[in-house]
Amino acid sequence: MKYFYAFSHLHSLFFYLIKQKLQKKKFLEKMDSPTSAGNSSATRIVARSSMMDWIRACGLAGVRIDKEELRRRLSMPQYLRLAMLDSIRKKDADGGDHHFRSSSSDGAPIPEAPMVVFINSRSGGRHGPVLKERLQELISEEQVFDLLDVKPHEFVRYGLACLEKWANNGDICAKETRRNIRVVVAGGDGTVGWVLGCLGELHQKGRDPVPPVAIIPLGTGNDLSRSYGWGGSFPFAWRSAIKKTLQRATTGPICRLDSWHLVVQMPGGEVIDPPHSLKATEECHLDQTLEIEGNVPDKVNCYEGVFYNYFSIGMDAQVAYGFHHLRNEKPYLAQGPISNKMIYSSYSCTQGWFLTPCMSDPSLRGLKNILRIHIKRARCSEWEQIPVPKSVRAIVALNLHNYGSGRNPWGKLKPDYLEKRGFVEAHADDGLLEIFGLKQGWHASFVMVELITAKHIAQASSIRLELRGGEWKDAFMQMDGEPWKQAMSQEHSTFVEIKRVPYQSQMISKE
Repeated sequence: MKYFYAFSHLHSLFFYLIKQKLQKKKFLEKMDSPTSAGNSSATRIVARSSMMDWIRACGLAGVRIDKEELRRRLSMPQYLRLAMLDSIRKKDADGGDHHFRSSSSDGAPIPEAPMVVFINSRSGGRHGPVLKERLQELISEEQVFDLLDVKPHEFVRYGLACLEKWANNGDICAKETRRNIRVVVAGGDGTVGWVLGCLGELHQKGRDPVPPVAIIPLGTGNDLSRSYGWGGSFPFAWRSAIKKTLQRATTGPICRLDSWHLVVQMPGGEVIDPPHSLKATEECHLDQTLEIEGNVPDKVNCYEGVFYNYFSIGMDAQVAYGFHHLRNEKPYLAQGPISNKMIYSSYSCTQGWFLTPCMSDPSLRGLKNILRIHIKRARCSEWEQIPVPKSVRAIVALNLHNYGSGRNPWGKLKPDYLEKRGFVEAHADDGLLEIFGLKQGWHASFVMVELITAKHIAQASSIRLELRGGEWKDAFMQMDGEPWKQAMSQEHSTFVEIKRVPYQSQMISKE
């Protein structure tokens, strides 16, 4: 074991030096070349370097923001704040009615940019609790929700429902607040996805408009935050940066983000420990136009969830699963994003991904042995089976350009290559997932420092994966950084089907 750890330190140092050299080269090239104008789009997601995101997030340049003026713009009238909070606490949309009866809304100031904040106070290391206090100071205590106390679905079902009720009853302030409200999420990608999923209930029930979402990055990877210009890490000058973040969250342009519905159908009796984002369901709704070959078990278990950035299967998910369990067992090891990444890198080496050609363990062999893939291509209604590359040990279906803390494994492909492969330029709202493969650990490492691109497999509007065990007892999967161990049967297949959710999430871009 000690040799694995020594090897991991050398590996991490080697690729850190390569990355630093590449970043310096890119920076010099950017300084030497003129910038092109007119190429930006409100919905185009561009991968940015962590360092530049960090500098921008610190807000070193710009106009000084007056705290009282910011509070005036963001804060709701007290009777609205208390009515929403009581409705949430009582889990009843009528729970705050007495605040409307005892207070007249006539003459109540209508907030210019009403805002609520969800904060995962356990994220961001030691900064979570103090950040919560700072946000309450800048807005109001009733508009900052700690996710340990108030869940996003409670805000949607009771807090917003309270506003909607009194807006329909003629309260002008409640009507304008509901129409203009925006949401800020302080947390990692998993927390952001949780909030977006709960806001999706508004789409399903026709409760428009759906509040757009901005991000304060407190997680490890923060790929959603990077994709919309909010940075990849919590800034060191966070007191002034938070004011600028709230200010820009009120004025930033709104972009669209595809979300993807995932269904897992497995033989009955097989048990998994699903992540927070994967819920058990009584019925499975697999696409009936693609027939299932072979015998179907009498009983099946079904799970479903939604992801926004990526789904993956294979070795990368196995490393993520082990890392999460290690962090839960020994939380003192994970004190922040930097220590998390160091532990993650070291743990990946202990799993044998770098020595797969020399290993006899079936779980380290290629996914071709257990996996069959069908896809629907862009503007096509027919399913098509595509080959699984022999050497691939991890397959990723990616929605954004950011993966693994700001990397772009799909790459910036040239027009000639796109035309040759039948691909289109990737965007976060194009209704397509980019499917690529990673081989052994060395290949993945070179991809992650952007020396090479990943193994391009396909672009798809729908995906079905069929897994059958053989020598494998388990497969590892993850979506948006939440991994799980998927039990497999030798007799019956496990199916994973991915389709685009018919509505899109609303994101606030910082730039």
